[in-house]
Formats: sequence, structure tokens, C-alpha cells
Amino acid sequence: MKKRNNLYIVLFLIGLVLSGIQPKEYFTWFLEVIPALIGGVILLLTYKKFQFTSFTYFFIVLHCYVLFLGGHYTYAEVPLFDWIKETFHQTRNNYDKVGHFFQGFVPAMIVRELFIRKEVISNKSYFNFIIVSICLAISAAYEWIEWWVSICTGEVGDAFLGTQGYIWDTQSDMLLATIGAISMLVFFSKFQDKAISAFLNKK
Repeated sequence: MKKRNNLYIVLFLIGLVLSGIQPKEYFTWFLEVIPALIGGVILLLTYKKFQFTSFTYFFIVLHCYVLFLGGHYTYAEVPLFDWIKETFHQTRNNYDKVGHFFQGFVPAMIVRELFIRKEVISNKSYFNFIIVSICLAISAAYEWIEWWVSICTGEVGDAFLGTQGYIWDTQSDMLLATIGAISMLVFFSKFQDKAISAFLNKK
């Protein structure tokens, strides 16, 4: 368990360093990776008090890599999704939608594990609804941040905002985060339950 978590820390640092090597724009890179940095610091500071399962840590690191890649190229210019755009005749580079899907998926996993292990909610009837609502609130708050940065920085913040001329970008971002949260709950809850059970049995 400890060795695996140390591996995740190493992978996080490698991804962070590689993403920071000659990115498209350093200001945009900083804005895109700062959530990963803040999250990493919080996880390190709280590690002795509360350790997540390796299952959850794996997806946290995966989400960080999504952020690192978007920060390096900017979300509108990730090469693979430029290829997808050209091949399938799409109107925009849709890598940002992957990012917003994970913005719902991973927080749902984090919140769910916290709720289960800390016994936050006694009435299970509202369990999934509250988790999805929290993830949607996080997504909405992030959209406020994008809007605020764009207003304050003008054209410099456009790459961070990343609408690419799509007028429904904000709404579709929040929709993808909601789908991500629901997907986690529907398809990964049982796997997380097994991971939590195994983790608690080892303590």
C-alpha cells in the first residue's frame, strides 16, 4: 500500500515536470495545473489523518495527467484531439470535454469514499443525489473561475476559458461533469466498495 502510494507521488511529479517543459503558454499552463498542485498539497498534508484507498489515488493521478496534458498544449490544441477533429469532421478540439468528464468522475469517487468511511450520510436514499450535486457545484464553481480569469486577463485568459467559439461551452462542460459523476457511481461503486473493504481489513 505504502509503496504503491509512493509510486503515485513519483508519477505525479514526473507528469508535472514533463508538462512544464516548454508548454504552449506558461500562464495557461499554471492555471490548468494549479488544481492538481492544490489537491496534491492537501492530500499530502492530510495523509496521516486520512488515507484514501490506492484505487481512489490511482484515479486522482489519472485526473492530474489529464490536467497536465491540457496545461502543456492548452485544451484547444491537444494533438490527438486535433486529429480526431479532422478525422471525424468535428468543429472543435474536444479534449476539454474529457477534462470536464473527469472533473465529475474523480470528485465523485473522492466524496463517495469520504462519505462511506466517515459515515457522513445516514440516509442512503439521498447518497448518490448528494454526491452528484456536490460534483455539479464544483463544476459550476470552476466555470465561475474561468469566467473571472477571462475578464481579468482579457485575451491572455482565452486559452484557459477555451470556449473555441462554442456558445454552449459552459453548459456542456457542466453536463459532462455530471455525466462523469453518474458514470462513476453506476459503473465503479462496487469496485470502490471492494477497495475500501480491503483497505479497512488491512488496518
